[in-house]
Amino acid sequence: MVAAAARAWDAEAMTAIDDTPDIRLLVDLEPVVTAELERHLTMHKPWNPHDYVPWDEGRNFAFLGGEDWSPEQQRYSDAARSSLVVNLLTEDNLPSYHHEIASIFGRDGAWGTWVGRWTAEENRHAVAIRDYLVVTRAVDPVALEDARMVHMTQGFEAIHPGLLHGVAYVSFQELATRVSHRNTGAATGDPLAEQLFQRIALDENLHMLFYRNVFAAAFDHSPDLAMRAVTDTVRDFAMPGHSIEGFTRKAMEIAVAGIYDLKQHLEEVVMPVLRHWNVFERGDLGPDGEIARQELAEFLEGLRVQADRFDNRREALAKRLGWTD
Repeated sequence: MVAAAARAWDAEAMTAIDDTPDIRLLVDLEPVVTAELERHLTMHKPWNPHDYVPWDEGRNFAFLGGEDWSPEQQRYSDAARSSLVVNLLTEDNLPSYHHEIASIFGRDGAWGTWVGRWTAEENRHAVAIRDYLVVTRAVDPVALEDARMVHMTQGFEAIHPGLLHGVAYVSFQELATRVSHRNTGAATGDPLAEQLFQRIALDENLHMLFYRNVFAAAFDHSPDLAMRAVTDTVRDFAMPGHSIEGFTRKAMEIAVAGIYDLKQHLEEVVMPVLRHWNVFERGDLGPDGEIARQELAEFLEGLRVQADRFDNRREALAKRLGWTD
């Protein structure tokens, strides 16, 4: 609605509105969004969640005269199960994410088409993962449903609101999710689970490309504001599932197991996106942008130190979790 209203205004009216930079940016970036949407639809390959679920392993629970879940039925390592649960609960919270991006992008034009398409594709991920886990009884389905109720009731709220911060965030977050899904599948040691999560990771990668490329255009459009958004996002980054109950311990298990740790976040997520945007080679920044870039450089140095420190403590942390003698 916002984007449609903005397009209806004439150039003189748009020039007179100084307090709505997001609206002007939405209008200016619409041709880029249109091109990226077309590219996405060309590259995306349709798939069906039901194809990845081993339905012949399923059986009724006690409510229908079968057998309820018991702990001996669970599968995989503690870390793999924690990652499976975190990834699913994160995908479950889609209504909140839809609200966030629809509020920022609007529901009209190419932006609105992308909102609907992205939401529909993301919904498949939760459907597929949940069906897989329930049918295989890999995790406690009652605990999973209780956790879903709590997490979705809490919802999701962006740390930094606004168009530039929002697109910067999802550029990193979609890539982080791709890495997490891919590594989670591998951590199960289950070929079918790995195939499912690789399929989901392909979707996440295409989503990342869309956001990353749109933000690249935004960087050229408003370099100082974009640089500030990047610095704020990298410095304060948190995965969308960070409010999941027990997330801190689960994140520690996931990191110690090497499914998603700080070094992976830095080397496989943050730095590739920054390099694509030529963040440290750009010559179009003003004073404010230079300040933000220097802040980012200093933060990244600290992050590297933290990542190395974690690697050195990995074995001790594994013992604390009771994984080694």
